[in-house]
Amino acid sequence: MQIAKGITKIFSWALFPIKKNAMLMLFMYILGIAVALSELPTWKGAKLYGNLWLELFADLYAICILLCLFPDKIRRWCHLIVYAIAYPLAIIDVFCWVRFGSSISPSMLLLVGETTDNEATEFLYTYVTPDLLTTYLGWILLILLCHILVTTLPKWRKVKAKVQILRDKMPVIDANKQLWIQAYLGMLVASLLVIGWNDTYKNKKCIHRFYQCKTVGDVEKDMNKSPHAEMYQPIYRLISSIFSNELVAKQLVTLKEEAEKVERMSPEELGIDTCQFKSDNIVLIIGESYNRQHSQLYGYNLETTPQQVALEKAGRLIKFSDATTPWNLTSFVFKHLMTTYCVGDDGDWCDYPLFCQLLRKAGYQVNFLTNQFLPHAKDAIYDFSGGFFLNDELLSKVQFDVRNEKTHLWDEDLLKDYERLVASDTMRYVVPNVKPKGNFTIFHLIGQHVNYRVRCPKKKMKFFTSNYNLPANSPKEVKNIAYYDCATWYNDSVMGAIVDRFKDEEAIVIFFSDHGEEVYGPGSVHHCGRSHTTNITANIAENEYSVPMWIYCSEKYAKKHPDIVKAIRKAKDKPFMTDATSHLLLGLTGVKTKYYRPQLDPLSSEYNAKRKRLMQHVADYDSIVKKKNFKMKNEEFLK
Repeated sequence: MQIAKGITKIFSWALFPIKKNAMLMLFMYILGIAVALSELPTWKGAKLYGNLWLELFADLYAICILLCLFPDKIRRWCHLIVYAIAYPLAIIDVFCWVRFGSSISPSMLLLVGETTDNEATEFLYTYVTPDLLTTYLGWILLILLCHILVTTLPKWRKVKAKVQILRDKMPVIDANKQLWIQAYLGMLVASLLVIGWNDTYKNKKCIHRFYQCKTVGDVEKDMNKSPHAEMYQPIYRLISSIFSNELVAKQLVTLKEEAEKVERMSPEELGIDTCQFKSDNIVLIIGESYNRQHSQLYGYNLETTPQQVALEKAGRLIKFSDATTPWNLTSFVFKHLMTTYCVGDDGDWCDYPLFCQLLRKAGYQVNFLTNQFLPHAKDAIYDFSGGFFLNDELLSKVQFDVRNEKTHLWDEDLLKDYERLVASDTMRYVVPNVKPKGNFTIFHLIGQHVNYRVRCPKKKMKFFTSNYNLPANSPKEVKNIAYYDCATWYNDSVMGAIVDRFKDEEAIVIFFSDHGEEVYGPGSVHHCGRSHTTNITANIAENEYSVPMWIYCSEKYAKKHPDIVKAIRKAKDKPFMTDATSHLLLGLTGVKTKYYRPQLDPLSSEYNAKRKRLMQHVADYDSIVKKKNFKMKNEEFLK
């Protein structure tokens, strides 16, 4: 009997932290669940964080234990501090979700930091309106109101008297029964903690790993791991966003210092006083998530790229057979692409000059039209990580003369943006009223990014499940493959339109994708997407790191620069990694700055074709794929 009583007392102690902080535990739990439910995405199949209920309970229980260490008076003040943090954060988080479709994020904090007093006033008038009470935010405010009433009403004299009457009427439970009830409740609490401990511990371990990241790129890479940190409550999201912004600030400082140094240097100091302006118009098209094994240009048996094939047959387009990317993450690729840094160089990418700045210093006008990297409050860490140095006011100014102001559902609208800018004379010249000697334009497409179904207009859908014979794949997977091929076909039409826009000018157009993507291909029949692992297999390398690349020369360009066309044809089968694109472009422009390295330019006679192409800085592409020809043998893939 004594042993039983001892055990019941032990379990009753598990209930003690909750008894001492009952109101905090109750309302903070309700608030946490309400926020999570309010921010559940509306798309089909959207789910709450799997361990939400138990992890939130465990987190609050841990807070209650800590609060028990304080005397009653101090603990009450601690409760107020918790409420003063939790409720405002919940209100802000749900408000952002309701108005902008995003909870607290690094991009949102960055935008808030750049907001002026006038903009803040205008924001309040525009977005803080009475109709908010009819949204999910109204439920959060209702919880706050209920908490206030439950806390204050019992202190009113009349209410207090009625509560005492009710207590007097309640049956008295003897001490022994009370102990057993507390023991059972304590056992329930202990069971919940034990059941949820494994997943809770895993997430806390991932959160700890998150805060060990040294750069915002590391943060993005960490968030692509499985499992990764789940910032499932507003306080977690706020702290992680502040942390990410601090990492960004460090890289921005370094990059700005380098940019300001270049800006102060004269053309002579940069070695560009004799720029040859080889090309009047250079156009760079950057694709997204493009698996070249689904390209007709590279041997795919469906007509996914008819326009590119036609240009190749006409002798205007030259495709590269062995191009790779250093990363399968867009933001990492852009950090390599937009600076003169290459894999294997000393230091970090932000220690090197921005190559668009070098072009502008030489006299080129630089135009950047992106369908992905524009500042939005709801940017995920991926867009935030890739776009922060493009959207910074100073760095954007030194890199680009012209930019588009909004993204679009369809990539074809980027070309419409370009035409509007030209027609409205919005394009600024480097020297006022003096036409630049050369134009460099970047079209950054959304391509085949993530949701393939919405990457091609419905009326332009070309491929359907009836086009495929894939018994190993489920109907859903086959449908997704059809969507991907439709997106590839639509992407081809966009690139065809861009080429057509410049075909009558003296122009050279370069295309490659930022990275590839697995689409239920050979070697990974049921996998779609990207594998964020350093253990890169030949299948991953071929699908995710090998990219399509080609160079188009207009008729006028080819007649004026037969030597460049000859160099392109000679280079088309050389191994190339897109981190060296800045050196290819510097060579094409004739900007022979001291930062240009001909051994990284495939069109140069000094090009080093034996350079190691390291994926993620660690895995040698050529060693892994053994330089095999991996043209897709897809006869069994199609009817």
